[in-house]
Amino acid sequence: MAARPDKDVDAPKIPNLFLGTSSWSSEDWVGAFYPPGTPSAQFLEEYSRHFDTVEVDSTFYRTPSAAMVKNWRERTPPGFVFAAKFPQVITHEKVLVDCDAEVKEFLGVMDLLGDKLGPLLVQLPYFNRKAFAKPEDFFARMRPFVAKLPSGHAFALEIRNKGWLNEELLDVLRRKNVALALIDHPWMPRIEELARKLDPLTADFAYIRWLGDRKGIEEATKHWDRLVVGREREMECWIPEVRKLLARRLRVYAYFNNHYAGFAPGSIALFHQVWKRLDRKKP
Repeated sequence: MAARPDKDVDAPKIPNLFLGTSSWSSEDWVGAFYPPGTPSAQFLEEYSRHFDTVEVDSTFYRTPSAAMVKNWRERTPPGFVFAAKFPQVITHEKVLVDCDAEVKEFLGVMDLLGDKLGPLLVQLPYFNRKAFAKPEDFFARMRPFVAKLPSGHAFALEIRNKGWLNEELLDVLRRKNVALALIDHPWMPRIEELARKLDPLTADFAYIRWLGDRKGIEEATKHWDRLVVGREREMECWIPEVRKLLARRLRVYAYFNNHYAGFAPGSIALFHQVWKRLDRKKP
């Protein structure tokens, strides 16, 4: 059953949980989340009336202009937080090497957000054996990149090779206070499975992404204005893990993608519904 965003999207703030969506720019949200007739130029202001954070997707394609970033800052209220992806030239094209200039440019522009700048995500693709024959080859590539990340920022790193989730990876991230991005993705272990094997916390904050099966959901829908995949069971698994992270007095940044269930604001509504239901079940 579809969650009703008009009912639960504005649920009371959960302390230290920054819950939002990946991007705010979907035209399909007009009428389903944004008021009918809302022009795209007003999407961000309208979005920020409901949520206190967003993960910027457009930075993956290119470093934004200074004017664009200043505009984001000016159009959102105090306390709003922008997370953002590193540009693909760093993560997918140069794959973490010979990219010091690109990293410096990206950070310099994003710093214009001031106190509204949140975690910056190094989203890596799946790598086959032609790219890296074994995990150690990837770690040798990743280690110097992570070591050079400057202090004064919050960074998260996402991998899509489940065989690389081991203590060596976590140790590299912990040494620089870089969060391992915890993702719900068909190629990766379920969160409860991962938490049984390892302590996935590698920084003084946590970063969660609900991504889903992009190919599968695009076969089911081409419009992103309603939930088309039931995710209650997944939320029943995720929410206890989110509570554990919050119990460690951490900030948790968490973002739903449209491809997770069909409608990211509706997924947030479902999250709050399941959170409240699990609260009622507590002894």
